[in-house]
Amino acid sequence: MSFIPLPSSQTCSACLAELPPGALECPHCHGLVHAEALEQISAQARELEAQNKPHEARTHWLEALKLLPPGSTQAEWVREHARQLTAAPQPATQSSAPKPKWANKLGPLAPLAVGLSKVKVLLATFKLSFLLSLAAFIGVYWALYGLKFGLGFVALILLHEMGHFVDVKRRGLPADMPVFLPGLGAYVRWKALGVSLETRAAISLAGPLAGFFTSAVCVALWWQTGSGIWAALARAGAWLNVLNLIPIWVLDGGQAALALDKQERVWLLTWCVALWWLLAQPVFALVALGAGFRIFTRDQPAHPSRLTTAYFIGVLTALGLVMWMLPGKVTFG
Repeated sequence: MSFIPLPSSQTCSACLAELPPGALECPHCHGLVHAEALEQISAQARELEAQNKPHEARTHWLEALKLLPPGSTQAEWVREHARQLTAAPQPATQSSAPKPKWANKLGPLAPLAVGLSKVKVLLATFKLSFLLSLAAFIGVYWALYGLKFGLGFVALILLHEMGHFVDVKRRGLPADMPVFLPGLGAYVRWKALGVSLETRAAISLAGPLAGFFTSAVCVALWWQTGSGIWAALARAGAWLNVLNLIPIWVLDGGQAALALDKQERVWLLTWCVALWWLLAQPVFALVALGAGFRIFTRDQPAHPSRLTTAYFIGVLTALGLVMWMLPGKVTFG
């Protein structure tokens, strides 16, 4: 059994800030310094759990504690999970796993067949839901909008979801590849492991931030080529990301608003009304209505995050500027 050694770099891989010697968490972006190593250890531990080897998995989880800040919520989760694995019964050792009955009928081809069956299970659990849902997603939007816009629109949504996925992974947290719901949207399933509301909000806002960058790329391509398809994709992408920032329900804006108190929600409402008036984009009225509703809900945090408020407002403003600089009506061509 081997584990990943501690990196010697004194620079945060996420924000490039200088790290103090022996730091386990970046003091600037609060990302885990050893996120990549933690992800590998976590994957090994979960694989051992899937093989019904709880005690070996516990050893891996305890090794992860060396790379986590002792008082962090991630460390608390790992300690609790290790205690649960301690109570698990040790499975009886076997010299070799029995072959399936169908494998005995294949003679010398049995090892190959068993191996292929394991690969099939691995693909089914790791990537098949992503690939099949993405294929169905492409089919729906291809049929609705044609090949060019349909593929472009699916790419925008995929990159939005990858914004969430990458931000989760860089923090050393487990996450699944995106799953697409044709005609509805997509989502990334991840395990928070007790992270703070500010971290949850940052992960929620990472998708719309990625959506802004992809829409900005489409704007640049529209300027270069003059093709209306790029303008259409830029506007549609920006509009959809603003809609996703309405601070209600399970939308990204709804999850980010959990880190805002009443005063900060009032600031969000005021800013959205200003964007609606200055940029003449009615979609901001919906975000303002959602912010107004959240002023009166009883889910305000004890320790609000001004950083999240600035992040939220910044992403909304950037997306609004993308829509503002595009023509009101675009043609595909």
